[in-house]
Amino acid sequence: MSTPDTAVVVTTTDSEDEAERLARGLVEAHLAACVQIVGPVRSAFRWEGSVSVETEWQLVVKTAAARVDELTAWLVAEHSYDVPEVIAVPVVGGHGPYLRWVTDETTRGG
Repeated sequence: MSTPDTAVVVTTTDSEDEAERLARGLVEAHLAACVQIVGPVRSAFRWEGSVSVETEWQLVVKTAAARVDELTAWLVAEHSYDVPEVIAVPVVGGHGPYLRWVTDETTRGG
């Protein structure tokens, strides 16, 4: 199997305003072709020894696989969380023209 050219990155944040700020910033920086904001969602997690259930907004980010490291660094720098979720998943298939659009949008002008 060849190396995927595109990836989906997932992160969450605790406010709709921050989700929109992060999404817009990623697209403006050509780190993402598209970001879907999903929410609110409920997240259950253990943090600093306690279990919490909180309302969050999830960002589903489409990008070129070659930009994942730069996208991750940007999110870590811009995110309000001390340890933001940043999970990248390679895209191993899909609609060719859409995947080419994602790669084109995230590999030019960045």
